[in-house]
Amino acid sequence: MKFHQIFKAAIHEPKKLAAFRLLPIGKVFRYVFIFVTLLTLISFSRYLIGDTAFFESSPELKKHGEKIGWLIYPIAFVLQIVISTFYVFIRISVFAYIGLLLVKLMKRRGQYQHMFKTSAIAMTVPILLTILLDFNPLLGIINLLISSVIHFMYIGAAARYYPKKLK
Repeated sequence: MKFHQIFKAAIHEPKKLAAFRLLPIGKVFRYVFIFVTLLTLISFSRYLIGDTAFFESSPELKKHGEKIGWLIYPIAFVLQIVISTFYVFIRISVFAYIGLLLVKLMKRRGQYQHMFKTSAIAMTVPILLTILLDFNPLLGIINLLISSVIHFMYIGAAARYYPKKLK
């Protein structure tokens, strides 16, 4: 499947979302890294245009940033890639575990690897929502809560289409 097909199905087709558990892990990782790249580019561009509230909160950090000069940009970019990757994969892993518990409660067959793939594809809407809500700093923790509930809803909708356990 192509990226745009997975993207469209991840938004509004829970049956296909459940079927994505059978995708090769390499394709799932490529899909996830598209979002990691998107998160990184948006965050780094915000840094470049002057959204530096973090640096202004600490005078020592701001002074150190001025000392190293232009080197701050590649360091910030690499650091942002690492942080985005860590955030996305921890989020996918936690929701995969929650989804696995949900699958067991629904008496469906599924393994962690299947739920990891489903969780990775199901994070499409929550990550896009997180990106949009991130521009409003007043929302803070509510942003995480809203996107987490939506992620859980997508996983729950997909789990309904997992095969039933044999008796």
